[in-house]
Amino acid sequence: MDPTHHAAEEEKSRLQRYLQLHEQSPLPPPSRSSASGSNTVPMTEEELDSSFPVDSTPIPLHTYTIPRVPVPAPAANPIQAAPRSPTPPPYSGPTSPAHEPPQAPEDALSSGSRPPPRYPGLPALDYRLYKPPLFELSSDKTTLRTSAPHFSADAAALVALIRQQATVPPKPQIHITGRRGGSATSGRVDFAIKLNLLPLLVPEDPRQRMDYLRCVGPGEVALRGGTKPAAQPDDVEGLEGWAARFVADTAAVRAFALERVVVNLDQHWLEGQIRALVAGLRYPGTVTVAFPVTHARVVVQSPDRVNKFITSVTGFFAGKRRYEVVKAVWPFATMPRGAEAGGERRCAVQSEETWWREWRDPIRYAIATKRHGWVTNEDKLEVLMEAMPANMPVNVDWGPDGSV
Repeated sequence: MDPTHHAAEEEKSRLQRYLQLHEQSPLPPPSRSSASGSNTVPMTEEELDSSFPVDSTPIPLHTYTIPRVPVPAPAANPIQAAPRSPTPPPYSGPTSPAHEPPQAPEDALSSGSRPPPRYPGLPALDYRLYKPPLFELSSDKTTLRTSAPHFSADAAALVALIRQQATVPPKPQIHITGRRGGSATSGRVDFAIKLNLLPLLVPEDPRQRMDYLRCVGPGEVALRGGTKPAAQPDDVEGLEGWAARFVADTAAVRAFALERVVVNLDQHWLEGQIRALVAGLRYPGTVTVAFPVTHARVVVQSPDRVNKFITSVTGFFAGKRRYEVVKAVWPFATMPRGAEAGGERRCAVQSEETWWREWRDPIRYAIATKRHGWVTNEDKLEVLMEAMPANMPVNVDWGPDGSV
């Protein structure tokens, strides 16, 4: 036999034995290792033909490895990489949460939607209730009014609104004005200062709050859905009953009101202390001391059938049916000053005497410097930290006839 042919036959026989051996013990399928990044596969029959030597040595398993490509490191965040400025940003009063997303009108009156923001240094109140959507605040800041139709058509919505608006107090104030050269309402104004008493109604601990909601009682004269105060009807039970009566009323022009009131604050004692202080400064003019209250009313008006002008004309000739039967009562104290014989008097925050001791010197300084504006905590801080009254002149030069 030709040696060349014999060698070919022997090579072919070895190849068949190899293939039979691997058919009985198959190799695992090609796979990529996640850790190594390599791919290992058996060689094809053509590769075996050209790779095996023509001898009797065992046939090795030929493999090839895909080279691993290095993955570039992620780029550094330009914001994090930016160097910090050595100068801190300008300070502004913090609010928690720092940003309030836009609020839908239908959810604006829902206190359960999210907690109200907190303003350090101010009473813990939901200040969003002072300016809800679909409401307008009067120019004198006393009345919040709406003509939203659903409050006049849905008793449950009206009740929810009243209860929610009752959770924030009015804003009681003290206005002290000195005039010369005319009457108490005209002439030259030497000083006109204002003080905010709202913080005296809201204790730091919410469990110590004294406010409550009160409906008109039997026999009490009030606007009970008519054009004049009356004691009838007296068979309506609670806020829900009055809200249902208002919604069922078919009058073209009608209104439902919540009144916020402050009780048990001794205004006469405070006025006496203020007038004595001004007299001690030898002021020659007329002094006016007033205790106005803003944000004191919330009014739900029936919607205009045509426009506001037609509604005003209709209300003028036919009369407006008014429901003023609900009050949100905000006590300064549990009882009037001087009525301690009936029990211990407890103030929501502090007594009139304590308040006066804290604010007497800031008020004196504001009047002596002929201020026009608010007396605030900054004035109290100057008294506490800078001995401000020590620099105040004892004899104030008021000038002739009110002129400086």
